[in-house]
Amino acid sequence: MKQIVLGTAGHIDHGKTSLIRALTGIETDRLKEEKERGITIELGFAHIELPGGKLVGIVDVPGHEKFIKNMVAGATGIDLVALVIAADEGVMPQTREHLEICEILNIKHGLVVLTKIDVVDSDWMELVREDVTEFLADTFLAQSPMVEVSSTTGEGIDHLLKVIAELTEKIPEKETGHLFRLPVDRVFTMKGFGTVITGTAVSGHIHTGDTVTIYPQKINARVRGIQVHNRKVEEARAGLRTALNLQGIERTTIKRGDVVATQGSLRPTFMVDVSLDLLKSSPRKLKNRAKVRFHTGTSEIISTVVLLNTEELHPGEACFAQIRLDEPVSVLRDDRFVLRSYSPVRTIGGGKILNPLPSRKKKRFSQEVISELKTLFSGNMDEIIEQNVLSGGFKGIEIDDLAFLSNISKNKLAVNLKKMMAKKIVVQFDKENSRFIHQKHLNMARDELIDTVSRYHKDFPLKPGVIKEELRSRVRRAKDPKLFNYLINMLDHDGTIVLEKDIVHMKDHHVTLEKDQEDVRRTIEETYLTAGLKPPYFKEIKGKFPGSTGEDVLQVLIREGVLIKVKEDMFFHTRVMEGLKSKLIAFLKEHGEITTPQFKEMTGVSRKYAIPLIEYIDRLQLTVRIGDLRVLRKK
Repeated sequence: MKQIVLGTAGHIDHGKTSLIRALTGIETDRLKEEKERGITIELGFAHIELPGGKLVGIVDVPGHEKFIKNMVAGATGIDLVALVIAADEGVMPQTREHLEICEILNIKHGLVVLTKIDVVDSDWMELVREDVTEFLADTFLAQSPMVEVSSTTGEGIDHLLKVIAELTEKIPEKETGHLFRLPVDRVFTMKGFGTVITGTAVSGHIHTGDTVTIYPQKINARVRGIQVHNRKVEEARAGLRTALNLQGIERTTIKRGDVVATQGSLRPTFMVDVSLDLLKSSPRKLKNRAKVRFHTGTSEIISTVVLLNTEELHPGEACFAQIRLDEPVSVLRDDRFVLRSYSPVRTIGGGKILNPLPSRKKKRFSQEVISELKTLFSGNMDEIIEQNVLSGGFKGIEIDDLAFLSNISKNKLAVNLKKMMAKKIVVQFDKENSRFIHQKHLNMARDELIDTVSRYHKDFPLKPGVIKEELRSRVRRAKDPKLFNYLINMLDHDGTIVLEKDIVHMKDHHVTLEKDQEDVRRTIEETYLTAGLKPPYFKEIKGKFPGSTGEDVLQVLIREGVLIKVKEDMFFHTRVMEGLKSKLIAFLKEHGEITTPQFKEMTGVSRKYAIPLIEYIDRLQLTVRIGDLRVLRKK
């Protein structure tokens, strides 16, 4: 069944509370101070059953200017507003401000109720009707029904009920939404039950036994019980005035302005990017970095407004802005907000959230920033998702964060992403954490990696390539290990680069020696070939060659298999080593075993060479050591 919440709006003492009492029989002024002063300070709640059995929740908001912030809290989640205007006074200051708040919050359905008709005559009523009609001419209530009632005599109450019933039929079914969210407007303790919170569920649904998270504190609690319109139920969903009995949490840890939501679904933030409209009725222009009161859901937070594409905002104008908050808030894209001036306090504007979790302070007058916010403001869902992936930069973005920023369920997001991956707009580079990167950033990182390898070949032409981990430290845009490995595998697969063990080189890279380097090569090779099994340590001969040429050419000879490294700084020519292995095999076949002294005698070398050589041959698995003896390894 469709769920509707009706909210009152209007100036102080225009009869909102009396009207609700006449409609429902429920007294919404519950505080002692309210009854003593005869005004509504806090939010009041009631409900009415319409013909056909439909229940409509009612929120009674305060009209006094000092309690406008409570009115803003009460307006959250309202589907239908009743603008209450007393016939004996007509349109007053809070009448205007309440209506402006309703327009800022994007409430689209309503009616006008002229109260206290029993205290004025017919001529006065005619003047009031004309005045109210003119006042509403350019508002969303311009074509709305106007009902005249007296809460004292009951005149017009039945007609009002009929009009409310007709309007509720015309209001479209509210989108449930993929996340449960309930901005808290009251917190109290009930003996035998513990902590109870109330509010209007603005999206999603909740069941008894579910675990929820209270934001922005990020505290988890279990739903012990649910009431809707004073009736115990097992489930509550968007559009219902709801009371939740929470288990495992103290009353003092929750306050009005907090949000009860699906576990782990929201992100606290001290900044939000927004589209901002300054009311035509605003008494003055809004300057950059002005202090304001930021209202969203049921919260009020002192904040600073940073205007991003204008120096100052004049009444009736709009712009993009970043709101920097003194306290954290948890919101979603497209949530509405109201701005009130810091002092004197009055409503000056509002708008909607574009980015509920900016990654950085936005730079003013940046074309990139303005382009991003324009997309978030007016783009379709695919464009919004793409922009959020793009904003993830070279780190990419996880699917949970992408769903949060785009305000879309993960199931629907997966469908969009599948289409975007097919079009090569976004790429999933990390399947383990389900992370995505925009193709633009992937291409930039790819180009930088290729350029880095190519430049390395130019700087070190005698090296076969760059060690993989060294390459990652050189590539600024692909420092993330998952992205780096994705690029390496992609480029290796398409044949752009070659990965050999842990060395990366371009496919067409070959080590080519210059004439002077060829001379060095011949000298080194002849030195080790002539020296046989008694070669010099390389440090003893490298000074014969300019700079690092000798070391570079040595590495070329090792890679080509001309020289063999037996231990640090000790190298042997391959032909010499092959001769030694043949001689050793023949000896072992004849004698079956060999001792270290016998090996020294056979090779004619000192212990300095004998020990490294015999241990190297062990590593080749040609021989195996048994005590002090070596024998041929059986294969």
